[in-house]
Amino acid sequence: MTKRAKNITLFLMDGDPSGRIKCSLANWTGVAYKIPRTELDKCKERDDLSQSGVYFLFGTSDQTGENVVYIGQAGVRKNGEGILYRLQEHKRNPDKDYWTEAVVFTTSNNSFGPTEISFLENRFANMADAAKRYNIKNSKDPTSGNITEEKESELEEFLDNAKIMMGVLGHRVFEPIADIELSRDSIDAVNPESRGQLLNMKRKSRKSGKLIEADCMQTVEGFVVLKGSNIEKIDSDSVPIGVKEARQKANVDENGVLQESVLFKSPSYAAAFVIGGHANGLTEWKTSDGKTLKDLENS
Repeated sequence: MTKRAKNITLFLMDGDPSGRIKCSLANWTGVAYKIPRTELDKCKERDDLSQSGVYFLFGTSDQTGENVVYIGQAGVRKNGEGILYRLQEHKRNPDKDYWTEAVVFTTSNNSFGPTEISFLENRFANMADAAKRYNIKNSKDPTSGNITEEKESELEEFLDNAKIMMGVLGHRVFEPIADIELSRDSIDAVNPESRGQLLNMKRKSRKSGKLIEADCMQTVEGFVVLKGSNIEKIDSDSVPIGVKEARQKANVDENGVLQESVLFKSPSYAAAFVIGGHANGLTEWKTSDGKTLKDLENS
């Protein structure tokens, strides 16, 4: 199904793309803010940030270099303090020193109550966990609360728009690396026109003697080696350091079958990940009719 066009407004509150950003969507009561940690104090006069809402704290792990996120909710307190006050509490918390910017979702008409924000927090956390893009720092799963089916339908529409907003603000926390559950039996069902160019690599490894056969999807982000691909488990001396680290982190079973999709920016790194050594991705990756990636780009 063709996706409908969206009219999104980005307001650079500080006149700087690296500063605070307000994001709104035509005919939607939701409002999103992207706020650098260093700019929280500038938000004190914003009434909508004293309301209830759901927030995300984004950062990077010092130990692993992985993207991390904490997902929370903030209700209005008796003194009128809401989302912003909660963010300031996190800024003072030494256990939350990893985050560098927050993304906040609230409404222009202050319509979120405790039940709504509990439901949204729960759904946001489950969506982020399913996408497996970020290491989620929440210590426990948020509860969903009890809502009517009418309210659930309304909030699911809010979630759909929030996913778009989050991507516009630079975080693909809800988007799986590849929205394909690869299996050899269902690979023909993939529609390259809607999801990307499907590529394949097939060769016999000199190191292990096993047949290496992997599938890759070229997407707008790069090259995704798909779950279910067969991976050479033995490294060559020529394997690039970054690729070697990716191979060590990847979930590969005892038979060399990749258990998760892995994204690379270049076709050669994707190919090197598969074979465990130096590779030219432009000639290694081919379409089902035998054309190399180089042939496709030249045409």
